Amino acid sequence: MSEKPAITIVYCRQCNWMLRSAWMAQELLSTFSEELGAVTLVPATGGAFRIEIDGDLVWERVRDGGFPDIKTLKQLVRDRVDPERDLGHVDRTRPPPDAKDRS
Repeated sequence: MSEKPAITIVYCRQCNWMLRSAWMAQELLSTFSEELGAVTLVPATGGAFRIEIDGDLVWERVRDGGFPDIKTLKQLVRDRVDPERDLGHVDRTRPPPDAKDRS
């Protein structure tokens, strides 16, 4: 049996991004409780914020333009750890308000 993937979230402690990082870790652990082996928070400095899966960079704040919203992050992780999985409402898009049935 292969080892489960590990996620590392590196965050800038000087920027006070620990709570954001911890929340993202909690969301990933809740959604992928069976698929993940670990989610690790790593404090850093200098505005660092990146997310890696088994050492492969999947998000970097400067490169990718800020922080991922949780929907995007879950989709990125899903695509790597369980590509066939349906994330339910996270994968759905809302119809525009004017698209309601008017009959």
